[in-house]
Amino acid sequence: MKELLLYMAKNLVDNPDAVTVEEVTDEEGKVLELHVAEGDMGKVIGRQGRIAKEIRTIIKTVAQRTGEKVTVEIVD
Repeated sequence: MKELLLYMAKNLVDNPDAVTVEEVTDEEGKVLELHVAEGDMGKVIGRQGRIAKEIRTIIKTVAQRTGEKVTVEIVD
């Protein structure tokens, strides 16, 4: 999951070297925290959050196929 999220985010932003993903495990499953450069935040979120919503949908779909529960958080 982490590699997939990194791949998608790096292809959306202007500064791909600043993209990082931290994996945190809690009682509900895995949380992938996506960090991008300040100027690229809008590109990852998109208008009215459409891109962020699609990223979350793709990650959840792949996670369900492997039997995991994964959520994505975009962190400042």
